[in-house]
Amino acid sequence: METAKLAKQMVGFQKSFFDNSFNAMCIVQDQTETMMNSFLTQLPWVTAEGKKAMDNSISFSQKARGDLRQTIEDGFKNIDNLFDIK
Repeated sequence: METAKLAKQMVGFQKSFFDNSFNAMCIVQDQTETMMNSFLTQLPWVTAEGKKAMDNSISFSQKARGDLRQTIEDGFKNIDNLFDIK
């Protein structure tokens, strides 16, 4: 039983590490998005079509980021359920 408790603590540590790292990555990506949008609005030669393409790219990136987070969290839930089975 001690082994299961130790393994569960290790998984908890890994989840905490993932959450903190993922949140840091999200902050960097959000700041980059803000900076890029500010940069694009100041350039007169960037067309509306170019801005739309960048917005689509940002939306796709945010959706992929959310999907990745959900997949990883589902994996952690599955591992927790595995340790809860007696």
